[in-house]
Amino acid sequence: MGKRIIVDPITRIEGHLRIEVEISKGKVTNAWSSGQMFRGIEIILQGRDPRDAHNFVQRSCGVCTYVHALSSVRAVEAAVGVKIPENARLIRNLLHAAQFQHDHIVHFYHLHALDWVDVVSALKADPAATAKLSENVSNAPWGGTAYYKEVQQRLQSFVDSGQLGPFNNGYWGHPAYKLPPEANLMACAHYIEALRLQAKSAKMHAIFGAKNPHIQTLVVGGVTPIRDLNPERIFEFLYLWKETQKFIEDVYVPDLLAVASFYKDWGGIGGTSNFLAYGDWPSTNVEPDSFLIPRGVIKNRDLANVGNMDQEKIAEHVRHGWYEDGPAKHPFMGETKPLTENIKYEPGEESKMLFWKTETNKYSWIKAPRYDGESCEVGPLSRVLVAYAKGNETVKSLVDGTLKKLDIPVEALFFHFGPHSSQGAGNPDYRLRDG
Repeated sequence: MGKRIIVDPITRIEGHLRIEVEISKGKVTNAWSSGQMFRGIEIILQGRDPRDAHNFVQRSCGVCTYVHALSSVRAVEAAVGVKIPENARLIRNLLHAAQFQHDHIVHFYHLHALDWVDVVSALKADPAATAKLSENVSNAPWGGTAYYKEVQQRLQSFVDSGQLGPFNNGYWGHPAYKLPPEANLMACAHYIEALRLQAKSAKMHAIFGAKNPHIQTLVVGGVTPIRDLNPERIFEFLYLWKETQKFIEDVYVPDLLAVASFYKDWGGIGGTSNFLAYGDWPSTNVEPDSFLIPRGVIKNRDLANVGNMDQEKIAEHVRHGWYEDGPAKHPFMGETKPLTENIKYEPGEESKMLFWKTETNKYSWIKAPRYDGESCEVGPLSRVLVAYAKGNETVKSLVDGTLKKLDIPVEALFFHFGPHSSQGAGNPDYRLRDG
């Protein structure tokens, strides 16, 4: 057995996740993941009025809150056969889109960027060269040598104090970091600017949703009357949306492409073979036919044969969870019965974290959802892949444009590149190998 590394808890997610990996000769040979926190939201809801369910369910997360509430209230509406008014659909879609704008900025800059950006390396950057780089790769409204010198001085004060705040515990100086110092300084500056912007973007939820992060205006049948909704408030929402969208187009997307160009060989490491998207943003009450983002399933990475999703094929397994044994069930038939016997709470051997142990082959509080008996990836990549495979013109244009800029083929979404990948698919020596 090789060396075992334990990370417990995994940060930047809601709920405690424990990851154990076994490494031999520099490669991961085995891995295990387990949810160490019992949430119990289904149990909290038992006996409550279904019309109140979404107010509890959205507490599943402190970032992606609205989608949990929206899914919950839609489930109740589907159960009783309610069709919502047109204006309610529009407001729900606007709230959903506002969360997407806010959420993607937060995840890229504040939750993911430090995996790609070496903050300490930015201290070695030439501010003048950084300013020139910024002018070449983005249309950011700020910049110049003095600006980047001031950002660099602020970073230096973090390092000198020994209290790095959000930049603490990084693997600074590790050879896996590939950005040059100037790119690191530019990314750090945009990290700070994104902090300011995401605080403003969150106000969009407050306009139509009463507050952020947990929306208060959803109700079964539509949305509650918004008393102070007037042209001034609507234009405030529009102004915030435009400001956020301009940041996305002028800063976020160029930063994403700039970072990706240095990590092209990381794109297909790991990953899955099956992808599922439920679809969303209905333009009418006819669902899913009116969804802007279509519904579908991709199996074995086969984009040419995307299938229609049948939600009857979704089931949750609990065999390896700390729940009473039972057959796999569809979520609307599912049960949440935590074990009360043969379970103990004690310190882990390798780490000093506490975790649950049982005498059976159970190791997690997370249920195992499956589609037609197989695991599927869901989320942003799945939505884009399904829309791309189904010929959505907007998504296809964005994906093809991105692949062209990075000089990589569509298979880059699934595979790890060989040594000739920097020349792109047109190179006769181009190779792909399964990631």
